[in-house]
Amino acid sequence: MFSAKKILIGVTGGIAAYKICEIIRELKRNHADVRVVITEAGTKFVTPLTLATLSENPIVTDMFDKAASNTTIHIEFARWADVILICPATANTIARIANGFADNLLTTMVLATTSPVILCPAMNKEMYQNPMYQRNAERLKQAGHIFVESEVGELACGEYGWGRLADAPHIINALKKVLLGTKELAGKKMLVTASRTEEPLDPVRFITNYSSGKMGFAVAETAALRGAEVTLISGPNSLTPFDGISYIEIQTSDQMAEAVERVLPEQEIVVMAAAVADFKPTAYSAQKLKKNNFAASIELERTKDILKAIGSNKKDKFLVGFAVETERGIESAQQKIRDKNLDLIVLNNPLESGAGFRSDTNIVTIIDNSGNIEQLPQMSKSQVAAKIMDKIIKNFA
Repeated sequence: MFSAKKILIGVTGGIAAYKICEIIRELKRNHADVRVVITEAGTKFVTPLTLATLSENPIVTDMFDKAASNTTIHIEFARWADVILICPATANTIARIANGFADNLLTTMVLATTSPVILCPAMNKEMYQNPMYQRNAERLKQAGHIFVESEVGELACGEYGWGRLADAPHIINALKKVLLGTKELAGKKMLVTASRTEEPLDPVRFITNYSSGKMGFAVAETAALRGAEVTLISGPNSLTPFDGISYIEIQTSDQMAEAVERVLPEQEIVVMAAAVADFKPTAYSAQKLKKNNFAASIELERTKDILKAIGSNKKDKFLVGFAVETERGIESAQQKIRDKNLDLIVLNNPLESGAGFRSDTNIVTIIDNSGNIEQLPQMSKSQVAAKIMDKIIKNFA
């Protein structure tokens, strides 16, 4: 996702510096071009050799470093970067930047850049709460610098409180917003549903399906990056919603229906990517059913068709459905468009290798209510989400 993006990382002298290694690895995994500048204090916590190996670029510590190509490297790097990420950002470095210091290579680059600057503070809780630090941080925010705020957690000193470096996904999300964000859907409200529902039979058993939620979460993230105000309603999953999304967790189809009904009136675009169970047990046992007394059959009833209910009274909403079919897919998906009054449907076959549930990739066909059909090759679910969003923007926004 970061292909051709140039990310300059500044590493300063805090114990959390070791965490930058995994962040660099993730950025390189997503094809970013990464350069690293480390302060002298930073080298006490993580070695330049480690950072050079991970970033696949020489590491620079000062303007007169042997790795520097010239004595104006602060200008060269400042102009090269699409974004500067300072992680961890110590209270000392934040104070220096806030007060216009340019007394090392990193602070000089920040003063010379016109690119966005993201700071990830990490420090002891007393330092974090100190009014002088808070004043410096506020000054930088007012100047347009972006903060990935510290979190509450266990600190290096053994204490617990504010000042812990934000987890890597939040830092990556901040980079996504800066490097990939657009305003195409700015001002639009979008509802996305994801994952599966679980229909309980007794306290330990339930009816469900294999949906992991990856496709719906990718759609929600992509919509947020395009500027939409996103509400994500999801069944059970092991995923983390994108920062800034309004997130509602549910378990059953009835809970999904209630949550959708509650937030639906204010939504303009609805993407129903969740795999809602079609059936649920007619009766629930408050105690675990013993296998010796288990009935030979379980009586089931249909769950509410949430997508059809929306389509029957959608008004001016743009409605997107998903179809999982193992045979006669296009025919079935087109019928679903008509039956449920959809504007767009995304079809996939879980029997295809690299498609469907749990996989990080998908193979889909996108069909609109005018009969246009676009078959996509295998791609990541993030790429599929981008294609879906392109269709929504073209036909609605």
